Formats: sequence, structure tokens, C-alpha cells
Amino acid sequence: MPASILVTFAVKEEARPFQRRLADAPHIRTIVTGMGRQNAGRTTINALETARPDVLITAGFAGGLDPALPLGSVIFEADETFPFISELLAAGARVGRFHCAERIVITAAEKRTLRTSTGADALEMESEIIRTLCRNRGIRAATVRVVSDAANEDLPLDFNALVTADGRPRPLPFALALLRKPHKIAELIRFQKRISAAAERLAEVLVKCCRPHF
Repeated sequence: MPASILVTFAVKEEARPFQRRLADAPHIRTIVTGMGRQNAGRTTINALETARPDVLITAGFAGGLDPALPLGSVIFEADETFPFISELLAAGARVGRFHCAERIVITAAEKRTLRTSTGADALEMESEIIRTLCRNRGIRAATVRVVSDAANEDLPLDFNALVTADGRPRPLPFALALLRKPHKIAELIRFQKRISAAAERLAEVLVKCCRPHF
């Protein structure tokens, strides 16, 4: 019998390509936790109490901190006993270190500061609490993330005030932000295309990681 695998994503845009590819894999379950530690912790606890997996992967987007990491790079940080390390490496993922941030980091200047202070290669907002929950329960786990914005670039808008905890746009603040900065619309469209491509790249790696265990 294949190992049961739980894959967590913060928002549905991260999850959708992977879910589409693995609709026929009953032993692989995906959940969308919402953004940030509080949401991720609460949702993951519920999922682990509902059905304990053999393996957990916390996946999604990451902001680059290492200037050498281009957009679309997939990096991972895994427990020593995580069973799919060789599969991740064979799929093109590289080993890295993550910093778990309290908020979305918007500017390249902030990223440079975090790179210096933490030594991390990329940042995200959920994996630390999820991995802690797994460690406390003896569940083998890994963080697998794709770089959706590189270390040397700003995000097009300050999304901290413009999205809900589960990553959905807040219509009125979003509209007001674009009215104030209409030149950002084209940049935002380009950013959306890039993160869609990043989600597809992440799904490719995750499928190659999980496929031998179908």
C-alpha cells in the first residue's frame, strides 16, 4: 500500500495545478490552509486529527532571498527521514533554507535585510508551524516551495492590506489601490502570469516526487 501523503498549500492558486494532475490519486490529500501561521496551524491540526498521514509536504510560493535563485526555482528543506528527497533532487529541486515571515515582504530592500539577518534562501509564512506540528506527532515532513518573486524585485502592490487571510482580493481596497496607481495594472497582470507559471512548475516537481509512490 502506498504511503498516505498530505500536501498543504496556503492559497488555492498554489494548489490548483497539483490538484488537477493528481485527481486520481486517492492516497494523496491536499488542503488549503489560508495564509500565515495562525491559519496554517489551525487548519493543519484539524487535518491531522481527521486523518493522520504518513508524510506531509507543505508547498506553495516563496519570495526569493538568495539573488542566485531565479523565478521558478523550486527549493526544499526536509527532515532527515523524509522519504522523497532523492525524487525531489531528481525533479530539479534544490536544497535551501526558509525564513518564516509574519507578513508578505514587498520590497527588494526588505529581502536584502532578511537575507543578511537570517541567511535564508527564501521566505514564506506557513511552513514553520506546520513542520512543528508534524515533528510533535512524529510525521515525516518537508517544505517544498517555488520562487514566485525574485530577491531583486518588488511586488507590484502591498498585498498585506489587499488580500484576505485565505489569499482572496479584497475588492474595495484593491480597486482603490489601482485607482491611485493605474500604472500598476499592467505590472499586476504580468505578475499574475508569472505566479501561474510558478504554480505549474511547482506542480511538476511535486508530481515527480509523489508519482513513484502511487
